[in-house]
Amino acid sequence: MYAVVETGGKQYRVQEGDVIEVELLQVEEGERVVLDRVHFVGGDQVKVGTPHVEGAKVTASVVTNGKSRKILVFKYKPKKNYRRRYGHRQPYTRLKIEKIEA
Repeated sequence: MYAVVETGGKQYRVQEGDVIEVELLQVEEGERVVLDRVHFVGGDQVKVGTPHVEGAKVTASVVTNGKSRKILVFKYKPKKNYRRRYGHRQPYTRLKIEKIEA
């Protein structure tokens, strides 16, 4: 059984036992999170939401909170002596999918 859930403005295809990285959630490590914005549930029976599947939810536990690799952003304008460089590290929450309820 698998599901398509939405969190942080993005959609993820998940199965039980998967570990995914989502936008930072304000939760501590070890806590349980219920993702109730389920768009699709697949497996023996297929359920498609309009836009969400009623009564479906995905339970996950928080493995860790962290920051991803740094990306460098470089702005440049030719012949004007304009150069700007800065970095960005996107915060994330790593979730382990425990249960999918349809």
